[in-house]
Amino acid sequence: MKPVRFEEERNLAKDFLSNFADANGESKYMNILQDVANHKFRAVQIDLEDLINYKDLDEEFLRRVTENTRRYVGIFADAIDEVLPKPTEAFPDDDHDILMTQRSEDATENVEGSDVNQKMPSEIKRYFEVYIRAPSKGRPFTIREVKASNIGQLVKISGIVTRCSDVKPLMQVAVYTCEECGFEIYQEVTARVFMPLFECPTKRCKTNNTKGNLILQLRASKFLKFQEAKIQELAEHVPKGHIPRSMTVHFRGELTRKVAPGDVVELSGIFLPIPYTGFRAMRAGLVADTFLEAMSVTHFKKKYEEYELRGDEEKQIASLAEDGDIYNKLAQSLAPEIYGHEDIKKALLLLLVGAPHRKLKDGMKIRGDLHLCLMGDPGVAKSQLLKHIINVAPRGVYTTGKGSSGVGLTAAVQKDPVTNEMVLEGGALVLADMGICAIDEFDKMDESDRTAIHEVMEQQTVSIAKAGITTSLNARTAVLAAANPAWGRYDLRRTPAENINLPPALLSRFDLLWLILDRADMDSDLEMARHVVYVHQNKESPALGFTPLEPSILRAYISTARRLSPYVPKELEEYIATAYSGMRQEEAKSNTPHSYTTVRTLLSILRISAALARLRFSETVAQSDVDEALRLMQMSKFSLYSDDRQRSGLDAISDIYSILRDEAARANKMDVSYAHALNWISRKGYSEAQLKECLEEYASLNVWQIHPHTFDIRFIDA
Repeated sequence: MKPVRFEEERNLAKDFLSNFADANGESKYMNILQDVANHKFRAVQIDLEDLINYKDLDEEFLRRVTENTRRYVGIFADAIDEVLPKPTEAFPDDDHDILMTQRSEDATENVEGSDVNQKMPSEIKRYFEVYIRAPSKGRPFTIREVKASNIGQLVKISGIVTRCSDVKPLMQVAVYTCEECGFEIYQEVTARVFMPLFECPTKRCKTNNTKGNLILQLRASKFLKFQEAKIQELAEHVPKGHIPRSMTVHFRGELTRKVAPGDVVELSGIFLPIPYTGFRAMRAGLVADTFLEAMSVTHFKKKYEEYELRGDEEKQIASLAEDGDIYNKLAQSLAPEIYGHEDIKKALLLLLVGAPHRKLKDGMKIRGDLHLCLMGDPGVAKSQLLKHIINVAPRGVYTTGKGSSGVGLTAAVQKDPVTNEMVLEGGALVLADMGICAIDEFDKMDESDRTAIHEVMEQQTVSIAKAGITTSLNARTAVLAAANPAWGRYDLRRTPAENINLPPALLSRFDLLWLILDRADMDSDLEMARHVVYVHQNKESPALGFTPLEPSILRAYISTARRLSPYVPKELEEYIATAYSGMRQEEAKSNTPHSYTTVRTLLSILRISAALARLRFSETVAQSDVDEALRLMQMSKFSLYSDDRQRSGLDAISDIYSILRDEAARANKMDVSYAHALNWISRKGYSEAQLKECLEEYASLNVWQIHPHTFDIRFIDA
């Protein structure tokens, strides 16, 4: 292996930066450097994919860049210093530019500046930062797979960010002035700690034998933004019986403030060792710690606000928006493997879309997030729906009722291991800010822990007064809860309030409380069994009549819809008010009310209507949106109303009539045999006596004729 000459390497880097052309034939890096020279941005990202595609480079150079990345960042920076073009646009001078012009003038006057410490380091002149980015192809390492053989190399890892420090300034070049000779002395800082200079090392001070006192000039020194984060393995990468490992990541310069706790990210960076400092060094002895110096950050799921549509996605969304049946298609694309639950999926889609937040002039806020509670018998796929929604949402946290305490949901006060100060650590609801928090087994939570959710659901903040910290954290979260009824299964002999067993204060905060009862119905049970067996065999859902949309397209569509903020027009105000007062009257007349209708219900109607208008990409709420919102509210208790219908005799008869009429219309016949009729209605849970009563009643109304012996039915064509 021939020795590496870094002079030649720099020439190779210069050649690459000057001559590399992208797909359009434009010189990519020279355009970036021109923007850097014009002070438009600081980061220069060198993609290894471009190095791979560059015609004149040998593979050895590429291998050396990936295996000795820290050194090559410096080589590329030196190359950029030489090929950086002159600025073409005027920009306002900041402190850095004024200091640099002053220093260059001083340097020309000071001829004897041959002293090593008086030489201005190249770092202090640079306005840019160099990052070498790993190719996007190839599987990222898990934290477990990064070993000693990777030290100093460029590695790509994926994980979830668990904690982030604040952004602090990190000294890169320390600048001193001497009290005796007045010269500026520069000291480069490469590690986390450094030993300051106390005596002036210039020739003049040494010749005069005066030990000049040095004063550190903070304003003239160069600092970098620095942030430390902890990244943890993803659950799917952890082997059986092991606990997830974590790694420290250092972000510098323009990469700071890119990640927040709870983000799932892919990082490329240099894997390096670092000795412990301070007291920890005494305890650790010869053991060193390792960290990753980040070079690029990629988010797996972008926030809705940061979503930038690619060209093909824009076309797809435009064609989807013109589709008249988009509402149903989007809803069916949510968890297509789960059979039925069409209306629940529509409600979950609206939960993802949400309504715009309203802020009044006096500072009062009206929330726009929808809250949804799924209450139902075991085995109706509640938890599966919750898990799927968390996968689709860009920011989602999944917890269970027994496994989380009130502190775990809101915020805990902990001691920071680095600074030993008391710091706030956000809980599940704070981590899910601007996202969705799914709480499974909601009914199993302790009463004291459940009260922590009350404030989050209406005021959308978490207020803390603990350990001398009094503050309020944002938790603009949509809560999606799943619970079982009080006795495990829904008991029809008891009132809905007894079955639901949640306090009215909490129930009124949910926009929709969905009761899912597991009823024995031969037709639907057969369909469902076929669906489940099909999914089990083929590992995909049966044909829906269209291709279900991918979660990425769903996210793109929803992010576009969330940019709109629809308003309710004047002509609909009276319609909504009448509908609300009608609901209140209905509840007042009922002996066993199914829900608590309060003013919050009215706000829920407005929120659901606004979410529906967003889905249509409309700026105004239409009457159809309000009707659909009212229908969803009605359908959420549908399984209860169907039970009420069976109890009252008259309703059963009209229900049997509608079943027979629908079946006859489907078969396109005017004659129905008694055996078929009995089969159809027995599947819906009605008796033969009720059927005979129905036949007599409608025969007297001349709707159909009945055969005197066989009881076959013939409809009279009106």
